[in-house]
Amino acid sequence: MFETVTTLLDWLGVVVFAVTGALVASRKQMDIVGFALLGTATGIGGGTLRDVLLGLPVFWIGEPAYLVACVLVSGVVFFTAHIPHSRYRALLWLDAVGMALFAVIGAEKALLAGVNGIVAVAMGVVTATFGGIIRDLLGGEIPVILRREIYVTAALLGAATFVISMAFGVSRELSTGAGFIIALLVRAAALQRGWSLPRYRPRPGQGDN
Repeated sequence: MFETVTTLLDWLGVVVFAVTGALVASRKQMDIVGFALLGTATGIGGGTLRDVLLGLPVFWIGEPAYLVACVLVSGVVFFTAHIPHSRYRALLWLDAVGMALFAVIGAEKALLAGVNGIVAVAMGVVTATFGGIIRDLLGGEIPVILRREIYVTAALLGAATFVISMAFGVSRELSTGAGFIIALLVRAAALQRGWSLPRYRPRPGQGDN
């Protein structure tokens, strides 16, 4: 049963991230091929890098339906992107959901591959953020991870919550739910309240006058 839930969450993450890629394409007024490119790259980018780093078969090569879904979702957004009142706001909130899903799914897949907890957390962060980086670079946007609001930290906390919970014997269901909720709440609070980590501020060096 839980394997089915995990698969559904994985699919949901791919679809949500594909939508965010297509929304960026709409903001850049691309053609439908551009929509498909950004939607697909965003939907499968993080998982692809995770599988390559872990030495696993790349998930969408074994199941091309992921590619088909990304293309279809991008096509739907091509005809419906005008509906949201603010495409940028929709992009940010959908991205937050996709990030939270992939932080947990990525960490779980890494644990199943037999790596230790630290690497699993890192793979959760990679899965949650890399697709968005590709999306923003291809779309000519400032990558979301470079903006002021907390982003990578939210993915890190979500993945760490999942891994630590599993290490203490908490059920996979509760661990997954806790990791997802923590990542989403932290990111949502950052968007609503402008939370950010302390920033480096230039200051004179010891030898400067």
